[in-house]
Amino acid sequence: MNNFTFYTPTRYIFGREAESHVGRLAKLEGWRKVMIVYGGGSAVRSGLLDRVKASLESEGISHVELSGIRPNPTDDRVYEGITVARETNIDALIAVGGGSVIDTAKGIACGVPYEGDFWDFYCGKKVVEKALPVGVVLTIPAAGSEGSGNSVITRKDGLIKLSLRTESALRPKFSCLNPELTFTLPPFQTACGICDMMVHIMERYFTPTENVEVTDRLAEGLLKAIIDQAYVVMSNPMDYDARANIMWSGTMAHNGICGCGRQEDWASHFIEHEISALYPQVAHGAGLAVIVPAWMRFVGTSKPSKVAQFGRRIFGIDTSDDRQAVLRTVDMLKTFFHNIGLPTSISELGIDDHIDIELLVRKLHQNKGEKIGAYIPLSPLDTKAIYELAL
Repeated sequence: MNNFTFYTPTRYIFGREAESHVGRLAKLEGWRKVMIVYGGGSAVRSGLLDRVKASLESEGISHVELSGIRPNPTDDRVYEGITVARETNIDALIAVGGGSVIDTAKGIACGVPYEGDFWDFYCGKKVVEKALPVGVVLTIPAAGSEGSGNSVITRKDGLIKLSLRTESALRPKFSCLNPELTFTLPPFQTACGICDMMVHIMERYFTPTENVEVTDRLAEGLLKAIIDQAYVVMSNPMDYDARANIMWSGTMAHNGICGCGRQEDWASHFIEHEISALYPQVAHGAGLAVIVPAWMRFVGTSKPSKVAQFGRRIFGIDTSDDRQAVLRTVDMLKTFFHNIGLPTSISELGIDDHIDIELLVRKLHQNKGEKIGAYIPLSPLDTKAIYELAL
């Protein structure tokens, strides 16, 4: 096990009517004027946005709004938010939505006090040292951004999708998690979220670090719970307990607890990011459902041990032959994704007639370096093979 620092300052308010605490929590933080960042549609129609505003107003906290944030969020909305935030002199942001909304709010948060281009943080030129505080009302369990210091934004010029990771600067001060807000999520969106949170765990699980049994077992327990509850929630979307278990799993998947003491991989996310950057109609979770089994099959050919362990402990595969276990693990993972309504090949993403693997590989390694990943560092030839396996 490696040395590590684990710091998670976010206050979580979990359960029915959690969003009603926003005003009280903002007042505790000393906020006076906030920017509410949200997508639109459901937050307005459901009355959630009005409830958040009422909670803030009851504590004397004023607000401005930035609406219309879309999936696979882009830098233009971050720039717009930074301008509005500076003009209106806000002192915090509240994201009402899922990962795209939260990530946009985080981009604004680090950009407002910075004199340069906020993109400097995402491309690695600068480290975030100062940011406006962020609060969250979560509506889509998936990205885990409600409990992490991470953010993913796509730069429209060149379609470059990059992630920013901070230890503490961009971790939300509080996150309100009400499972009832997820009852009306479409089945496909629910399934995409389930895949995303599972892969957040798997990016940490597949590690070259040895003797990490505690975090292995944490990861395995979360994955088994997600799989079990996924079938419940897909058959009965109004099951509060299933929605609650899925929501809390998404937070636990990405708040850092499963990565303590171990080197993380993240190759699958990087490989998928190029797909959803070039083809923004592809939902991130759907892209991961396609890429991860292909990645697993590729790395399992030369380094099968951890993939075999994953299959035995998660799916109960009983063969003693590691290479056979790898093949069966990949098949069972793809079957699970298929059963909850996700694609498992690029052809099912609807872009197979236009997919440009050479471009994907070139952009991937331009953005992330000659080798990516830790379980097995992958060269351009390797990632090309993974894209081709995913076809």
